[in-house]
Amino acid sequence: MRVVVDLNRCQGYAQCAFLAPDAFAMHGEEALLYDGQPDDTRRLDVLRAEAACPVKAITVEGAGAAWATEGAGVSDGG
Repeated sequence: MRVVVDLNRCQGYAQCAFLAPDAFAMHGEEALLYDGQPDDTRRLDVLRAEAACPVKAITVEGAGAAWATEGAGVSDGG
């Protein structure tokens, strides 16, 4: 799994840090730190964080991401 965050789009709402603290953390009030290749055991948390981002700054790439999202009860908006 690969995580990419568009730091120009990120507004620091920190929903990702609440939902997947092993993969995302706020540094100060506005700077986001993130693990670009979190452990697969964190997949569900990371996908929930991606779905919760109000500005859609997070992209999760990797095989099985769509299946895991459906299994998590997370909608892709479609």
